[in-house]
Amino acid sequence: MATDFDVYERELWAGRAPAYQRGFARLTAYMAGPLLDAAGVGAGTRVLDVGTGPGVVSAEAARRGAEVSAMDADPLMAETARRNVPGLDVTVAVLPDVPFADGTFDAVAGNFVINHVGDPGVVVKELRRVLRPGGRLALTCWRMPGSGALALVRDAIEAAGVEWPDDLPPTPFMELGEREAFERLVRDAGFDDAAAEDVHWEHLVDPEEWWETGALARIGSNGVVVGRQDAETVARIKVEYDRLVAEHRRGDGQVALPAHALIAHGTR
Repeated sequence: MATDFDVYERELWAGRAPAYQRGFARLTAYMAGPLLDAAGVGAGTRVLDVGTGPGVVSAEAARRGAEVSAMDADPLMAETARRNVPGLDVTVAVLPDVPFADGTFDAVAGNFVINHVGDPGVVVKELRRVLRPGGRLALTCWRMPGSGALALVRDAIEAAGVEWPDDLPPTPFMELGEREAFERLVRDAGFDDAAAEDVHWEHLVDPEEWWETGALARIGSNGVVVGRQDAETVARIKVEYDRLVAEHRRGDGQVALPAHALIAHGTR
C-alpha cells in the first residue's frame, strides 16, 4: 500500500532520468561492483536489479555473464536502462510490488533504492519472496544523517538561512541509515547471516556540474527546495555552496567529495 512518502517519491523522480544519469548515477555507480559481489552474482546467476535507474548495476551484472531482469518505478528510468543495456528485460513496477513468481531469482540487488520507499520492512520481505532458497539479497543505502556529497547542497541551503519546507515528508531511512539498524532490517525480514558494513569513497566531479545536475535539476529533496526559491535566494544558496565545496577542491579544478554508504546482505 502506498504511503504519502511513496506518492512524494513518484512525483519527485518523474522525468528526472536524464539529469540523474548525468549526476547522481555517477556517484552511486561506485557501489555496483561491491553490491553484486555481496549478492554473489556471477556467470549464469539469475539476478533481479531492483530500482535499476539508468541500468548501471544491470550493465555490470550482464558483463559478469548473469541472466539479468530489472525493474524501476519510473517509465523514463526504465526506458533509459533499456537504451544503456541492450536487450535488458525491464519491468515498470512500484515497490513493494515485485511482479515475479516466488523463488524466481538466485540473487536480488538494489542500489540505493530501499531508502526511497515508504515501508522498507514490507519491501525487503517481498524481495525475499522472489528469491530461491539459498538465494542472496544485497542492498545499499546512504549513511544517515547524510554528509559529504549527499548533504552538500542541503548544508548550503541551511547556511543560506532557507528553512526546510514542512510539506516534504521525511525519509523512513533517517532512522534506518546506520549499520545496526540496516542489518536488523534484513534480519527481521527472515534472512540468514544478515550483515551490514560501512563503505566510504571519494566522488571526483566538477563542482559546477554537481550543482547543475543536482540542485538546479531538481534531483532529490534538496533540488526541490532550491527549485522553489526566487533567483536572489538561489544565488545566496550558491554562494554558500561555493564556499563549502571549496574545502574539497583539487588542483585540477575538480572536487573530491566524500561519500558514505551502507551495504547489507543476507541469505534466504
